[in-house]
Amino acid sequence: MKALQITDLKKSYGANVAIDNISFSIEKGEFFGFLGPNGAGKTSTINCITGIATHDSGTIEVFGVDVKKQYREARKLIGLAPQEFNIDFFAPVRKTLDYMGGYFGLRKRERDDRIDQLLHLMELEEHADKQFRHLSGGLKRRVMIARSLVHDPEFLILDEPTAGVDVHLRHELWRYLEEMNKEGKTILLTSHYIEEVEKLCGRIAIINKGRIVAEGDKADFISEGKSLEAKYLSITEGEGW
Repeated sequence: MKALQITDLKKSYGANVAIDNISFSIEKGEFFGFLGPNGAGKTSTINCITGIATHDSGTIEVFGVDVKKQYREARKLIGLAPQEFNIDFFAPVRKTLDYMGGYFGLRKRERDDRIDQLLHLMELEEHADKQFRHLSGGLKRRVMIARSLVHDPEFLILDEPTAGVDVHLRHELWRYLEEMNKEGKTILLTSHYIEEVEKLCGRIAIINKGRIVAEGDKADFISEGKSLEAKYLSITEGEGW
């Protein structure tokens, strides 16, 4: 069973076609890179997977669960760390995580244990009672990832998880993500840091103008001594796959 199966997906906003009949899949346990220029359709695709937006046609299944027909079941399988800080800036970190655990139906004892585990994992223990607004940009990113993991989802979606963080913290976050993936977590990563995708991901898809224009193993993209960035630029600038 695929972790994610997208088939003939279409999504428009009025006359604007955001996703134009795309299909791709992600295997269980994969670290999958999803690349594309701004406005290419990445976020629209993620919004359809998570139910933030409703697709016009086609199907999306997460571990065999249809995200439209079985929204509640599908949403429990997904953890989302969005690029935007869609969070209560005045809430303490622990309260933010506790709220998300309650949203997904975790009992109090279970929530407390899971939150302690995540605070330790993300090295946020000393910041647990601080308001989100008082954290550095890097710590805020850690909180967003921790929040996405509260219910221990099988499928994790990370939309620009290291945007705006310094190099040291970026490498720390890479380490966390690699460890989670080695433990079996399926991860979809979008990032404008191409070297991030090249380091972490085993398979990659590139979307441009709402269509999948390239998909394959990382080795397919970096053959002939080219970097992933060079190949990405040639594909999205119209030279083809």
